[in-house]
Amino acid sequence: MKRKTFIYAALAAAVAATGITGCGQKTDGAAAGAVANGEKVKIAMVVKSLGNGFFDAAHTGAKEAAGQLKDVEIIYTGPTTPSAEGQIEIVNSLISQKVHAIVISANDPNALVPIAKKAMQRGIKVVSFDSGLAQEGRLMQLNPSNAELIARKQLQMAADSIGGAGEIAILSASAQATNQNIWIDVMKSQLATPEFSKLKLVATTYGDDQSDKSYREAIGLLRSYPNLKAIIAPTTVGIVAASKAVVDENVVGKVFVTGLGLPSEMAGHVKSGAVKEFAIWNPIDLGYAATYAAYDFVKGAPDAKAGGKFAAGRMGNIAIDGKGEAAMAEPFTYNRDNVDKFAKIF
Repeated sequence: MKRKTFIYAALAAAVAATGITGCGQKTDGAAAGAVANGEKVKIAMVVKSLGNGFFDAAHTGAKEAAGQLKDVEIIYTGPTTPSAEGQIEIVNSLISQKVHAIVISANDPNALVPIAKKAMQRGIKVVSFDSGLAQEGRLMQLNPSNAELIARKQLQMAADSIGGAGEIAILSASAQATNQNIWIDVMKSQLATPEFSKLKLVATTYGDDQSDKSYREAIGLLRSYPNLKAIIAPTTVGIVAASKAVVDENVVGKVFVTGLGLPSEMAGHVKSGAVKEFAIWNPIDLGYAATYAAYDFVKGAPDAKAGGKFAAGRMGNIAIDGKGEAAMAEPFTYNRDNVDKFAKIF
């Protein structure tokens, strides 16, 4: 769909002149976040870490959105290793660069709030996506899906892989990752339901979204729990590491890995037999939609607020709930039948 033209520039300018941002905080006057005539809207995408295939795909979506919006410049950045400290340093630099919006997947929901507030006080629109900032640190959080659907999907895939019963373990990202912790909490509650009552969660470990550490944690699970039947890794780094560990420990067919992964990184592990199926939303769409959301906030779109909606290009309008959260769609399942097709895309 074509980008909507907003006719509320005068209203937005009047609001900016009062020194109040959409989050109810005063700006510092000199930098109201306004876009000068002929100036491109500078949207910085701050990811958990560089070199992560998931976020590379999100960057592809952001560039697609920028191409459609015409007047957008994407600045793609992130720390070399996933840490809140690295992201804080980067956001501080972006404030100095006077970007118009920051789209961030947070390594810590709370540690980044002070620097995010500082950005918003400068008139910069802060939108979190994937792994969210605490509510007071952003204007909106774009979730890739619904937490209940994501958690249930992963348990269902694990149950299907092992015949519905047996010991399972979770290999997560960092212990502070907002999205991971929400999904794990929902999975634990789902395990108490009749449908998943025959699954026994024996351990939850953290690989900090680092390949080497995730691999070591997976090896530890396999050696510590001889009756383990499945590892759920709700992280694209962890699922690859766990799959490799299953192959290296010669337990293919005895232990199955599932969770959230990228088709391009998982095709070989599906073929090896370590993975029967896995899921992921389309990170290209996620980066694309997050860019459109940031653009609407910068442009002062009247519905870009809690309880409103934002225009997401080819993905239509996406609703924002009363807490400033929006959701895309449920994860899609990949297996031997379709993984090669999607591996060519992301």
